[in-house]
Amino acid sequence: MTRPTDIEVALAAAAAGAAVVRAAYGAAVVRHAKAGLDFATDTDLEAERAILEVVARERPDDARVGEESGGDAAPGRRWLVDPLCGTLNFAARTPLVAVNVALVGADAPAAVSADPIAGEAFWTDGSRTCVRVEGADEPLLPSGRSRLVDVNCDGPPDRPSRGAQLLTDGAFRAAFGPRVLSSTLALAWVAAGRRAGYVSDGTFTDNVHVAAGIDLCRSAGCVVTDLAGAPLGTGRGLVAAADAETHARLVDLVRPHLDGLA
Repeated sequence: MTRPTDIEVALAAAAAGAAVVRAAYGAAVVRHAKAGLDFATDTDLEAERAILEVVARERPDDARVGEESGGDAAPGRRWLVDPLCGTLNFAARTPLVAVNVALVGADAPAAVSADPIAGEAFWTDGSRTCVRVEGADEPLLPSGRSRLVDVNCDGPPDRPSRGAQLLTDGAFRAAFGPRVLSSTLALAWVAAGRRAGYVSDGTFTDNVHVAAGIDLCRSAGCVVTDLAGAPLGTGRGLVAAADAETHARLVDLVRPHLDGLA
């Protein structure tokens, strides 16, 4: 039997998680409190188990890190799993959620961000970047034409949200149409040309939530940096843009909100 490739493992794992989420969507939600207003549901836990079972079976020697179960973050090949990004949306029966699986520490990326409700799986193996619908793959083509930018408003409660600041910035609203998706599905949409960009505060090194989306954007040819326009991980935050022109404009608009950035 032929050993599956890394991207085949990632697609199969994401499909297993997406099947759990899709089957549970719209049903009663059992919540498990986390920190602050955050919580997980039984579906988060079940989807993560389904994903990790596939990875463990096909790549037993690789490390695995799940949002809910944790895992081994040591250097080397690591599978980062966010089984249900957009749990608040899911619990509120809002169909904007993602199942994220990403392999890091390998020679080439293998990343999938699946939309379980729409039945789409955005994927990259570093050489191809596509969306799979009903078994057919279509290449992803970034574009800034929409002028729509998703802004993540989540963040630590002990300081102002730079995302929220952007939403009230007249210069930003004159240049772009702000949206708040509340799921890293937005990164896949940047890679697909459905969004011109995505802006978020936070830390994004080996982050289970965004690793797949960042790989998608980079492989599709998008520009991905921190909030100041420096290489990702140099400072805080994330700007992902469809092209260099859109990226330059976004960084210019974010700059006034970076005072005191730590």
